[in-house]
Amino acid sequence: MAKTFNTTAVCIPEKHYMVNIEKRLYEIGRLVEDGKYFTINRARQYGKTTTLLGLIHYLKKDYSVVFLDFQTLGSGDFSTEHSFSLAFAASFLDAWEWSGNQQPREIKDVLEEISQTMHQEDFTLRILFKKLGRLCAVSDKPVILVIDEVDSASNNQVFLDFLAQLRAQYIRRFQQPAFQSVILAGVYDVKNLKRKLRPEEEHKYNSPWNIAADFKIDMSFGAEEVAEMLQEYESDHHTGMDTEVTAEWIYSYTSGYPFLVSRICQLIDEEIRWKEPYCLEQDGWNKSGFQAAVRMLLSERNTLFESLSEKLESYPDLREMLDSLLFSGKTIVYNYYEPSINIATVFGFVKNENGAVAVSNRIFETWLYNLYLSSAEMQKKSIYETSLRDKNQFIKDGQLDMKRILEKFVCHFHEIYGDKNEQFLEEEGRKYFLLYLKPIINGTGNYYIESRTRNMRRTDVIVDYLGEQYIIEMKIWHGEEYRSRGERQLAGYLDDYHKSKGYMLSFNFNKNKKIGVHEMVIDGKTIIEAVV
Repeated sequence: MAKTFNTTAVCIPEKHYMVNIEKRLYEIGRLVEDGKYFTINRARQYGKTTTLLGLIHYLKKDYSVVFLDFQTLGSGDFSTEHSFSLAFAASFLDAWEWSGNQQPREIKDVLEEISQTMHQEDFTLRILFKKLGRLCAVSDKPVILVIDEVDSASNNQVFLDFLAQLRAQYIRRFQQPAFQSVILAGVYDVKNLKRKLRPEEEHKYNSPWNIAADFKIDMSFGAEEVAEMLQEYESDHHTGMDTEVTAEWIYSYTSGYPFLVSRICQLIDEEIRWKEPYCLEQDGWNKSGFQAAVRMLLSERNTLFESLSEKLESYPDLREMLDSLLFSGKTIVYNYYEPSINIATVFGFVKNENGAVAVSNRIFETWLYNLYLSSAEMQKKSIYETSLRDKNQFIKDGQLDMKRILEKFVCHFHEIYGDKNEQFLEEEGRKYFLLYLKPIINGTGNYYIESRTRNMRRTDVIVDYLGEQYIIEMKIWHGEEYRSRGERQLAGYLDDYHKSKGYMLSFNFNKNKKIGVHEMVIDGKTIIEAVV
């Protein structure tokens, strides 16, 4: 059976094209060898479960590994200490039976003890951990406990009591038998969960998981790793693609987010390569096929985007912070302990980029722009309605007529918003241009914001349309000298993209400004500038 790209559940090396994760498994194995207890917390569909199952296989030669999934426990299992202890013990016994771990007489005796004791009414966490300690003592291999989807229980007091027992066992492990290592996996870092010392002391807290080591292992995919995966695919299918170039395209849009990498590859393999004109060249594994996959990804409903959308609805502060980051150009200092930044990081929306908040990848950024600009409120804006009326005017000889787009935008923007103040231009101007642009390229082109140029004074929009790129600099007017410098910057920036023509949209606060579109040549580059 031929291998496929997989974006559901666990990836299996024998069945799926996968990035080689041996290096990560080695690094995690070092933590286990050192006896660390830790949490693998990453955003949804970041390859946590695939990594855990690979880790179990990697460790089983030297350790007895017990793998549990808290998603298999029901809400009733967390209702009382007894019900949780019973459910945990039952899951543990099942996991040991199916793990392939050795079962000499001594281990069988302890497992039988647990089986008999767990049904007693006084079966508690203390008794459970006493039995688990005995199991660790008689096992000929160090025992590793791995629990996936711990988020299922993270807000439950019983679970916090369970963590406290793990903590106590960890602290006493030099005097009493204990797990060699405990690995918890989920979206949230349970290291930061808090537990009341006593119910009446509302403001006194301690952490039951403060013994956990920091987990700093990078689980994203690098461009070289993606290229190796594509090389395996190429060896099977002989498409003629340049695997290194294709990998760079994929990485530039995903920043190595595992689900996004696999989904783009899956769309090209299963959808795009069978369609004209993509099937006529490299089976769709070319620039236009890649861009078509990105468009398809951004327009589809998938579990990752649905999860992200749900989080935006549930956390208004998160939505507000991202709106400011996307549209205002303001630099937001990265502070993990600021609630909105913390939650944005946990869910995978943002990252720390040189001390400032940045959207994690281009796919997320474009998806967020599309989401915000497609809201009912935004689509009621007059500038959006004019774009819907205009959108069929901008295709010339099969290419996007960007100069015409700027001309029409300047005209409409001046008519609708010409009497607005400086603050409106600064805070809303660029948002409204993107709102005007969106219906024009929707379904055919992609766009993203170049992060290295985004600030209060300058934002570069990169538009990919039918294989052609258009570089548009949006800037706030700050005098003639700044304007001239910006023109030269854009000319230099075009070199990076091997382009001879670029576009500039200036939002001018000067009351005596001359609106319109004009063309100039700077350092051999054609610059078309629009002023509003």
